[in-house]
Amino acid sequence: MNSRFAALMKRVKAQTVLLTMVTLAMGIMIGTVLTRSGVKGNSSPDAALLPMQSPQQLGTAFGQIAKQLQPAVVNIRTESLPRQRRGARQQAHPGHGQGPGQGGGEDPFQDFFDRFFGGQGQGGQGGQQGGQGGPGGDEGQAPFSSPGPERSLGSGVVLNANGYIVTNFHVVDGADRVRVKLNDDPPGVLHTARVIGSDSETDLAVIKIDPPKDRPLVPARLGDSEKMGVGDWVLAIGSPFDLEETVTAGIVSAKGRTLPNGRQFQSFIQTDAAINPGNSGGPLVNMSGEVIGINTAIFTQSFGYQGVGFAMPSNTVRTVYEQLTGPDHRVSRGSIGVEFSGAPNPALARVYGVKSGVTVQNVLPGTPADKAGLQTGDTITSINGKTVKTGDDLVSIVSNTKPGTKVQITYVRDGKEKEASVGVVDRNKLSNDHASDEEGSNNDNQPQPSKLGLGVHSITPEQAERLGVAEGKGVIVTEVKPGSFADDLNFQPGIVILQVNRQPVNNEDQFRKIASQLQSGQDVVFLVRAGRGAGAGTAFLSGTLP
Repeated sequence: MNSRFAALMKRVKAQTVLLTMVTLAMGIMIGTVLTRSGVKGNSSPDAALLPMQSPQQLGTAFGQIAKQLQPAVVNIRTESLPRQRRGARQQAHPGHGQGPGQGGGEDPFQDFFDRFFGGQGQGGQGGQQGGQGGPGGDEGQAPFSSPGPERSLGSGVVLNANGYIVTNFHVVDGADRVRVKLNDDPPGVLHTARVIGSDSETDLAVIKIDPPKDRPLVPARLGDSEKMGVGDWVLAIGSPFDLEETVTAGIVSAKGRTLPNGRQFQSFIQTDAAINPGNSGGPLVNMSGEVIGINTAIFTQSFGYQGVGFAMPSNTVRTVYEQLTGPDHRVSRGSIGVEFSGAPNPALARVYGVKSGVTVQNVLPGTPADKAGLQTGDTITSINGKTVKTGDDLVSIVSNTKPGTKVQITYVRDGKEKEASVGVVDRNKLSNDHASDEEGSNNDNQPQPSKLGLGVHSITPEQAERLGVAEGKGVIVTEVKPGSFADDLNFQPGIVILQVNRQPVNNEDQFRKIASQLQSGQDVVFLVRAGRGAGAGTAFLSGTLP
């Protein structure tokens, strides 16, 4: 009995082992089929995991891309006369200078921009006067200590074989002389460049050199920044600290990133590829060898690289480049004449009875929005059928609409949905003459820009109450022309001018009359008011008119 039972148990164990081996073999076969063919059903072939590249393969790819792009990346050297240093530094990175009502604080962006982009240690944060290079000095500044011209360095990328180069606005802003060193130039050879056009809103500029006679320029290709995803590999190429042909690698850390106190049209690609002083204006490149961004800024609390850099997306670069190289050499953006807060405000949405959209804070008198019947408190929910959820949505749609056309705006007022056809006019012209509509935006009766580089308009009673100024006093700045006298003094839209050279300014006509009497070489002192509520205050902005 025991022997039979033992034999039976031996056979059961043998069958169990065989069954286990067959099951395991089938599992391996199934896994192999799934791995090779992709999972069927709801999953698409795109859902299959990409093959992992070896370090050798990845290193080779980096090297190939660097070799392909380096001929298109240039070193930019600028010189500014001493009389221009202060103004150039203040506006080295638009939107980050310290104007009235702004303190130095502990903002790591502010401190970085003050010194990294030309501020030379404003606020006593360790910057060194005299143009010392390296940490604490200007952007890649060469070690000159003499009181001669201020010299600084940046990068750029060739986009056209005829010599057109894109870089950052803050790299060439205020420069009296711009020179370019090409990748394969021998030591000491520099090409004189001229600024074709610039756009402070996006911190971009286009410069041009005459192509060398002995060899053609090799332009880079602009890619589609919208196709980049978080986690994608990128390379940054430039001349940090005047170390030419430097290549660093990283990934896309985030998209659509805005900076504190940044300009309205600045939405960046964030990357951890190392970016340092001198990289500004150089390309951020994808693994297809395409430029998908122009390196512009970093976040730092120690002046150097800390793993957070920002590049202007190539889709924005393409639009700006095409306009700056066009007949007018300027960027034209659409506007309808409304003001709003870009920050989400749930309480405001609840009070005004809307779930999403942008609530209008102010409608400029005489503008297309005013003529179409839009009012303060209206919430814009769509434009031409495109949903508007944030201020960035509204700005993107309107600014990219050609001036002279109309858009269909859907908005909510008192809980009821309404529609309006609104004309789009040129944003710059609207700043100078907010009463012109789309048919009259190109007429000869447009006011000429002030020699000061300022666009202003009279303050309405509603604005006076909101700004905390006496009714009928002052004019509000609506535009500051890049590179102008006002730009050097760090004027910003929204500042209220109360006096010019001790003369009260209470409307546009008074301002234009006083401005027309100012002469080159004359001292000009503005009494201005900036900020709102308890944080508002008056200050003097002054300089000598060029």
